[in-house]
Amino acid sequence: MWFKNLQLYRFTKPFEYNAETLEASLQTKPSRLCGPHEEMCQGWGSPMGRKGEMLVHAANGFLMICATKEEKILPASVVREHVNERVEKIEETQARKVRKKERDNLRDDVMAELLPRALSRTIHTFAFIDPKEGLLIVDTSSAGKAEEFTALLRKTLGSLPVVPPTPNEAPYAVMTEWLTKNNHPPEFGVEEECELRAADIEGSVVRCKRLDLGSPEVKLHLKEGKLVSKLALNWRDRITFVLDENFAIKRIRFLEIVQDQVDDVDTDDAAARFDVDFSIMTLELSLFIKQLFEAFGGENIDALDEAA
Repeated sequence: MWFKNLQLYRFTKPFEYNAETLEASLQTKPSRLCGPHEEMCQGWGSPMGRKGEMLVHAANGFLMICATKEEKILPASVVREHVNERVEKIEETQARKVRKKERDNLRDDVMAELLPRALSRTIHTFAFIDPKEGLLIVDTSSAGKAEEFTALLRKTLGSLPVVPPTPNEAPYAVMTEWLTKNNHPPEFGVEEECELRAADIEGSVVRCKRLDLGSPEVKLHLKEGKLVSKLALNWRDRITFVLDENFAIKRIRFLEIVQDQVDDVDTDDAAARFDVDFSIMTLELSLFIKQLFEAFGGENIDALDEAA
């Protein structure tokens, strides 16, 4: 349940749902199994998985939800092989060329035959909503999967006025200054990993791991004009993460101080444990996100006004 990646969205209008009304809306599109001829289907499942029934888990004002997608595993190479076999048979027996439209129809026939027999996989994407701060936080490293999540939520609710928030200061510029001048805020510490890119589009890329980023080697790259596109950071000895130039937060790890809070609560009840974990995680991430924006000059409110 502990989030490993954060894709952030800012509500441009107040989020007016509470746990009960959001639950009612999500219940209109529950997760289900794909039909025989469906390649994919989406819906909402319990954040607690099989241990829960409710589609919304609420604690301390935060709302957790889970999008569930089932998709058939049908490799393109397998479909292509079956189509090619049929094309070859037609061209040999009828002595004519198979045109594109007919090939497309053959592909549809192949898909109709193979889909009912195909295996499937289920993908869960978790997110939580912070109505007070006006944030939607999706646990994925992929911007595309985050957009898929918001598209499903928008379709379910009828509207979803969200945009990715933009800090006032460009992440690559701030991170580059932190490494160049060693002047990062006291809440944040630099770890031993970064990615440096030349300013031009086709420029070189340098990836550093398990390396002192204050070393002469790194300083030389910065002096030559390379910019920081990714940087591993530590927040108050509570969370480590990697921040990229698009302000995406990846590879989050909650450190011992946070884990000790979890261990201090002694319970064998799965629902109670989930509630404790969710409460601690969201409170930590809420403050973390707030201080992260502050470190980058605050949020660009003008960009939100334009989006609204």
